[in-house]
Amino acid sequence: MEALSPFELEVARLLVETLHLEDVQPEDIGPERPLFGEGLGLDSIDALELALAISKTYGFQLRSEDKDNRRIFASLRALSQHITQQRTR
Repeated sequence: MEALSPFELEVARLLVETLHLEDVQPEDIGPERPLFGEGLGLDSIDALELALAISKTYGFQLRSEDKDNRRIFASLRALSQHITQQRTR
């Protein structure tokens, strides 16, 4: 499995802690593994919780109506890259 960058690992930890994923270790989340459906198995409620945690941690909001949400939440790597581009903290 491909190694996570330090920031991807930080985001993976936020994801695991926020969503209380008891059987998942942050370092075991593949950077290109889908977060939803057949991948990590997240759902729309998880996305809302994660968006709130990202807002509190990184200082910007992810909007539910954003047409790019599928791309943003496609994988840990995609989410990490989006946070890197948008963060204020």
